Amino acid sequence: MSETLTSGEARLQAQAAPEGEIAAATHTLVIGPYLARGASGAGQGGGQGAAAPSRSVEARLDEATGLAAAIELDVVESLAVSLPRIRPSTYLGKGRVEEIAGLIRAREIGLVVMDCALSPVQQRNLEKAWGAKVIDRTGLILEIFGRRASTREGTLQVEHAHLAYQKSRLVRSWTHLERQRGGFGFLGGPGETQIEADRRMIQERMTRIERDLDAVVRTRGLHRQSRARVPYPIVALVGYTNAGKSSLFNALTRAEVTAKDMLFATLDPTARATKLPHGETVILSDTVGFISDLPTPLIAAFRATLEDAIEADVLLHVRDVSHVDSEAQAEDVGEVLRELGIETTADRIIEVWNKADLLDDDERTRLLNLSGQAKARNDRDSAAPVLVSAVTGEGLAALTARIEARIGRNRASFAVALPPEDGAALNWLYENAEILDRRSEADGTLHLAVRIAPEKEPRFLNRFAAARRLGRGG
Repeated sequence: MSETLTSGEARLQAQAAPEGEIAAATHTLVIGPYLARGASGAGQGGGQGAAAPSRSVEARLDEATGLAAAIELDVVESLAVSLPRIRPSTYLGKGRVEEIAGLIRAREIGLVVMDCALSPVQQRNLEKAWGAKVIDRTGLILEIFGRRASTREGTLQVEHAHLAYQKSRLVRSWTHLERQRGGFGFLGGPGETQIEADRRMIQERMTRIERDLDAVVRTRGLHRQSRARVPYPIVALVGYTNAGKSSLFNALTRAEVTAKDMLFATLDPTARATKLPHGETVILSDTVGFISDLPTPLIAAFRATLEDAIEADVLLHVRDVSHVDSEAQAEDVGEVLRELGIETTADRIIEVWNKADLLDDDERTRLLNLSGQAKARNDRDSAAPVLVSAVTGEGLAALTARIEARIGRNRASFAVALPPEDGAALNWLYENAEILDRRSEADGTLHLAVRIAPEKEPRFLNRFAAARRLGRGG
């Protein structure tokens, strides 16, 4: 049985054409079928069609077009359609379907992206009416994730989510036998027709992936245990896709993680050790961007990818404050965090208002006043947002100070006096503690204010028995 499966997979992969070439040659129409305000039908199709009205139609359509562009599809036109209600058979009304059919023929469209969640019946009927391949928002996001995932775990998780999505669409979801699929995703070249695909083969492949994922998860668990033996605080960046998390990650760590003006530029987690101004070493973790109506299978599939965020000591919720729908995006991120079991009002969350360089002067001044940075106040542990620009470096010093203060909330601080000749003790403090203040007397005696992590406090007190406790938080 496994030999048949393996040979079938090899045949599909061998027949698949390069994805980029196929995408570039695929004339694509993006349709945003959004329910009119006060319309009926929410819950009949879900997805963006029933999305919260706080988002503007233009921003939602731009996002859908950006998703298509993220895998290099040739988007020749995008179209918003206001729906009074959702039709069970075709999602859109009959007149709209016929009107769009004419547009598809005139523009030689080969692929239609519907920014909503389609049922298999709706997808099949639209393909029959339009004579073109149709995918919904879930299918498009799965395709992006499949293209971008680079680690073994990410690749396995995406394939499992994609197979689970396709399993319900395997039978009668295609209207023409000539519509063939090779490999993984909707852009594959000639291969086995969808209608010939074996449901049992799909399930066996899913079972194999689940076994492989179990092994990968066990390996990640061993890595976490190793990291726990070197107990550095974890600072994880979360936020809406394209909010500038990777650019901020690079600015804080001087790394070179992929950072593009593109939706889902980062899918696989990246972690780097970096030092904060007072000497504390932290692990900074960049994570996959969130998005509205993220397919449920992907939330489950990427839970392991977001483990750093779940376990982080500090969460940086990065927002693109230059975006017209910044507030709605923040709500979407909060919803996903809650699904992961992270309370959005938790003290460990710091809201970071990114892309200050794209604001006009009036808006920038308004946000500075809201964040309190314009007043240059000394409240390092404020709950207010921090306005930054990952591009220009504006606000990064305030952000690192806020991270330090948040990490140090439950840490004890001490006053230590050292003779000038005790260089070993001074070196130990710089290696194991945060140096909050340092001054010297005329005779060379050093007076330091230090903050120490709880797990290091016993060793500190054993070595510096005369240290005077100053309190907590520093």
